[in-house]
Amino acid sequence: MVIAEITVVPIGTGSASISSYVAECHEILKGQDSVEYELTPMGTVLEGELSDILDLVEKLHEVPFSSGAPRVSTTLKIDERIDTEGSRKQKLESVRKILDED
Repeated sequence: MVIAEITVVPIGTGSASISSYVAECHEILKGQDSVEYELTPMGTVLEGELSDILDLVEKLHEVPFSSGAPRVSTTLKIDERIDTEGSRKQKLESVRKILDED
């Protein structure tokens, strides 16, 4: 299972606000069922198979272009472990467990 974080930023739109683009990306996310996702204030966390995530990243990257943005900057971070199973929830629980021990 892969955990990834994506941030899609339209450039050259004439506005500092990107919330409408984020909402359009969210519609793409809601319309699929192969990747779990969590919207955060600074990006979106994705969890699923790498091939499914990469297919979804391409669709999300295209959203601002379809809404008139002349340029898009997309940042993608991928975390994949092959030595053990992991998840977003498991990663958070591991840190909380350490914090509780203090």
